[in-house]
Amino acid sequence: MSEEPSQSIFSSIKNLFKPRDNSSQINKNIEPEDERIEELIENVLNIRDSIVKEIMIPKVNISYIKESDDLSEIYSVVNETKHSRYPVFDSENKSAIGILHVKDLLSSAKDESFELAKILREVKHIPESQSVTSLLEDFKKDRVHLAIVLDEYGEISGLITIEDILEEIVGEIEDEFYEEKNNEIIKINEQEFIVSSTIEKEKFEDFFSKKLDCPEVESLGGFVLKEFGHLPKVGEKILVDNLEMTVTSADQRKIKKITVRKVE
Repeated sequence: MSEEPSQSIFSSIKNLFKPRDNSSQINKNIEPEDERIEELIENVLNIRDSIVKEIMIPKVNISYIKESDDLSEIYSVVNETKHSRYPVFDSENKSAIGILHVKDLLSSAKDESFELAKILREVKHIPESQSVTSLLEDFKKDRVHLAIVLDEYGEISGLITIEDILEEIVGEIEDEFYEEKNNEIIKINEQEFIVSSTIEKEKFEDFFSKKLDCPEVESLGGFVLKEFGHLPKVGEKILVDNLEMTVTSADQRKIKKITVRKVE
C-alpha cells in the first residue's frame, strides 16, 4: 500500500528540536517556527488518545491483490496504484492471506511457473480498538509497515500503515514529485494551477475571483469532496462555472492536490 517512510519524515521530527544557529542565515531561514513545534507537541499528545479505527484506511478504499491474480493482473494493479506493498485477499475478499512486496516480484518476472503464494510475507492483524501509540511500537518491534485491521467480529474493516501514523504527528507527507511543497498555489501557466487541497476556501475564492457555494466547508478539499459525493480517484474532475478541477494527487483517505484550469 503506502510507500516505505523516507528518512525525510523522521528528519522532520528531529529537526524541530535542533537548537537555533544564529550564525548562519541559511539555517535561520529553514528553522521551524515556534508555532510548528507547538503543533507537533499537540499532535503527539492527541495521538496518545487515538485508536486505530480513527485513522485507518477503510476496507472499501484498500488497493489489494487477489490470490487468484496472475502476473499481468498484479502488474496492472501496481501500475495503476503505485504502492510498494499490497495485502493479498482470498477469493471472497474476506481475509488477508499475506502481504506482497513489489520488490519480490522482480525475481519472479520471468518465472513461467510463478506462484503468488510462494513470495507472500506474513500479514499482521490488529483490532480496531488498539491504541495508535502501541501499534507504532509494534511496527518498530516487528519491523513491519502495514497491518490489517479487524472489527469485533474478526472481519476486515481496514488497513493502516506506519505512514498513516506519522502523518498524524508531522502532518501530511507530501508527494515527492511536488518540489514546491510550501506553496498552496503553484502556477503552471496563465490558465492552469496546482492547488493544495488544504488551502482555505476564502483564500481560493480570492485568488480565482470565484465564490464556492458551500458555506459548511473550510477548505478546497472539503468543497471538492462534497461536490463529488465520494472520495475521488486521481484523474476524476468536476466543472465549477469556468474552473475545471482535476484531482491530481490523492490516497485512500484524502485528496492532496487539485489541478485547476480556467476554461472558456
